[in-house]
Amino acid sequence: MLKNRIFWIILGLSVLCGVLLYVQNQRQKQLVAKNIRGLVESALKTDGLKMPAFDIAAYDKKLLEIANNPVTPSSTTSTLQTLWPVKTAYPNVGAILPFNRVVAYYGNLLSRGMGILGEYPEDVMLKKLNNEVSNWQAADPATPVVPALHYISVVAQAGPGRDGKYRARMPDKEIEKVLAMAKKINGIVFLDVQVGLSNVQIEVPLLEKYLKLPNVHLGIDPEFAMHNGNRPGTVIGTLDAADVNFAANYLADVVRKNNLPPKILIIHRFTQPMLTNARKITPLPEVQIVIQMDGFGSQGAKLNTYKQYIYKEPVQFTGFKIFYKNDSVRGSIFEPKQLLKLNPIPVYIQYQ
Repeated sequence: MLKNRIFWIILGLSVLCGVLLYVQNQRQKQLVAKNIRGLVESALKTDGLKMPAFDIAAYDKKLLEIANNPVTPSSTTSTLQTLWPVKTAYPNVGAILPFNRVVAYYGNLLSRGMGILGEYPEDVMLKKLNNEVSNWQAADPATPVVPALHYISVVAQAGPGRDGKYRARMPDKEIEKVLAMAKKINGIVFLDVQVGLSNVQIEVPLLEKYLKLPNVHLGIDPEFAMHNGNRPGTVIGTLDAADVNFAANYLADVVRKNNLPPKILIIHRFTQPMLTNARKITPLPEVQIVIQMDGFGSQGAKLNTYKQYIYKEPVQFTGFKIFYKNDSVRGSIFEPKQLLKLNPIPVYIQYQ
């Protein structure tokens, strides 16, 4: 009996020691990971080298170019003309904007009617996107163009679904198809979220395993953020700055934990109520925020929407959406050279 007790005591102590050693080992790994950057910096300094530095002067210069303020020495600067460029936190090293322009195709692989991303076979769609990238590169040779696929990963629905939230989450296999497509063109991916009767705080964290990837970014669409029980599509939805800031802070946390370059967060907008308290939206060093003009119509109508709801409420960067079908029936589709005259010049262009 005594021998049995001694055996079990020894076994228990062995297991306990093993657990303690494992925990200590994990803590040591975390500590090492946390200090890797410092070790690398020290090694580089020893060799007389430096870590890549963020060029503040070049960044400020590019912001002035994008602001495109039509001011001459003899003219008087109006209140509106002083809105851009926006003074926000400088981004971390590796930020895509403003030194590049993103040109994206939007849609869902399971629907030909939601955008060009799902309208054509993969090879045809990618060829068309590459043509648009080339057009933008030719129009503005000084700004490299980054191709992107903007995929609606959470889709607002007319029906309530099992949980009554009027949205459908796309399966992993569909998202991974888009990631594979983007890899073929050295592009980036945006996962777009239409929350329906759910919310940003629930839906965005569910995409974390993809947001951990350095080439995956985020979009959220106020149009389909429903309140008061309204079904998507019956009224135009709305999001508040608090929702945008939640998404931005969540992305920033993902960036910090995974040592990633800054993320881009796209917010769709084409009416005033779609985005409330916009002045309270806070860009972060880890997250670059783009407010995109998402309306369709004639060129005059789209320009007015851009002026009223994007230009007048500056956040950080701007985007412009082009509808191949809806815009074409209401007049000619904008050419790159036309959009390069806007104040401010959009750094994100999306085609649907």
